[in-house]
Amino acid sequence: MVPVCRQLATMYEAGIPITKAIEHVGSHSKDPSVRKALSAMGEDLRGGATLAEAAQRQSKYLSPFFVQLLASGEQGGRLDVMLKDLAEYFEDRLSIQRSVVAAMAYPVLLLTIAWFLGSFALGMVREALASMDDSTRGGVSGVMDYFGVYASFQMKAMLIVALLCVGFIILARLGVLSWLTGAVTTHIWPLSKVTRYFGMARFFRSFSLLIGSGVSVTQCILAAARVTGNPYIERDLARAVPRVKEGATLVEAFAGSRYMTPLAREMLAVGEESGKLDEHLRKAADYHLKEANHAVQVALTVFTTLLMLGVFALVGGIIIYFWMTLYGGMMDGLGI
Repeated sequence: MVPVCRQLATMYEAGIPITKAIEHVGSHSKDPSVRKALSAMGEDLRGGATLAEAAQRQSKYLSPFFVQLLASGEQGGRLDVMLKDLAEYFEDRLSIQRSVVAAMAYPVLLLTIAWFLGSFALGMVREALASMDDSTRGGVSGVMDYFGVYASFQMKAMLIVALLCVGFIILARLGVLSWLTGAVTTHIWPLSKVTRYFGMARFFRSFSLLIGSGVSVTQCILAAARVTGNPYIERDLARAVPRVKEGATLVEAFAGSRYMTPLAREMLAVGEESGKLDEHLRKAADYHLKEANHAVQVALTVFTTLLMLGVFALVGGIIIYFWMTLYGGMMDGLGI
């Protein structure tokens, strides 16, 4: 979505009709789904459909948020602004995803190495001790046999991992996985900080775009809450909708929110009083994004430290197991 929105915004701003822009971007896209969706949208537009109708028909490939903002931009005569904002929005989301992936790459690599080397070393120690107890077993043949046993063990472990992945995919399709993972990431420190700040950054960024496009406040809250990607945060923020319908201000509506930070409430108050709500919502999104990146670094430090302690404990346990078993066998042989 990043290159699609950026190219559409650039071409439309240059005076190219939206129909030709969509067809051009679709024909040059490397993603087959994007080509199919934009090609179909171009045909619908040439057939007399509005941009909102054409985008809605491709909701299988396009996110509801993207479709809704396109429709708002078309209705409000601000399509060029909406395309720019969409490009910036998806660029922000991409930067968030990249920061999370980059932060988790080293711990995941370290954990993978620890698993393979730790399980190999533990099995090797057991094999060495068994060879000492059984003088009839050959050292080289015993080691070679162990490699076969280790390979078989790892194949079984990878099969279990594959089955777990399939189970996670099934749960995700059923909509259950988001609640299970959300319970962990929302309520356990330090993941709770990361989840909260990233969720609120997405919420305020989406809220600012929707407000600027002229969508009603209640629809803005519901749509922006869905973008957070966390069912617990979404449910918490959506509770403000009934109060807004009753005539409460945004500050009053979000007063009972567990995830709305004090600074966010201040920005909401200033935005409502000054009449520049979308601008202050954008500032709130930038603030929470910075805090989220800091929270990622804290979580990474904590996770890496715990992982290193686990690796040290594993190595120490293997050494202690080897020497205790070795001396225990020697003492039993001496009758001590």
